[in-house]
Amino acid sequence: MPRPTKFRRVEFFPEDTYFVPWGNPKCEIKETVLKVEELEAMRLKDIEKLNQEQCAERMQVSRQTFQNIIDSARKKMAIALTEGNAIRISGGNYRATFCKFKCLHCGDVYDINYEQDKDNCPTCGSEEVVCSKKAELCKRWCRGNSVEDK
Repeated sequence: MPRPTKFRRVEFFPEDTYFVPWGNPKCEIKETVLKVEELEAMRLKDIEKLNQEQCAERMQVSRQTFQNIIDSARKKMAIALTEGNAIRISGGNYRATFCKFKCLHCGDVYDINYEQDKDNCPTCGSEEVVCSKKAELCKRWCRGNSVEDK
């Protein structure tokens, strides 16, 4: 029996989650699904220029798992680009590390780690806390703390 998949730590959530090749009708295009943690792996390695060990540490996975994630992501991107597929960023097995919340009582906007108590404002202790307007995207992505493959 295989081990359960460990949640990957993700720090970035894209605003745009669907990309379609220019000039092709969406109904005629195949779709490639890129998992959220695959996008995060590419971001850490290719944009932030971290080494494999640093990337694995940031995502809280082993180096081998990180390598498997980034290999899968790069293969999917190469196939999508060479075959003209649409790219949808969705799903995966990840845990968001923070979310921006706003206290309706004192107006404080703050990042929260899911290990903290997200129901109370850290400044005034009020329970009148909602996802901030700047974090509507975060509200959509972070609902339920994590997303598992279906």
